[in-house]
Amino acid sequence: MIYSRIVGTGSYLPEKVLSNHDLEKMVETSDQWIQDRTGIKKRHIVAEDETTTDLAFFAAEKAIEAAGITNDDIDLIIVATTTPTRIFPSTASLVQEKLNISGCPAFDLQAVCTGFIYALTVADKFIK
Repeated sequence: MIYSRIVGTGSYLPEKVLSNHDLEKMVETSDQWIQDRTGIKKRHIVAEDETTTDLAFFAAEKAIEAAGITNDDIDLIIVATTTPTRIFPSTASLVQEKLNISGCPAFDLQAVCTGFIYALTVADKFIK
């Protein structure tokens, strides 16, 4: 039986950090108010020249390394995002180009918070 499994994961956070204390200086709020309602203490902010493609590319590099595979082993690229770098070409195609991968489908999937689950399900169907 053909099955799919996750063999490597990767993530990337931008370097710039904005804390709740930083926000207190910008708007009328407090660290405690934000934490009580959201649980958030800090957030990472992209640099002016950083895009969703960059975030996905760095995360993909880490996932490929963690899986112990090479870029040539990739047969499908799905980027689940609601903030694409552009409408066209897809962020997945831009990531594909940065990873120097050719000959495989690459597309974006926009499903907000459930995007990962939908992308995983779609990838699983491609495998099966």
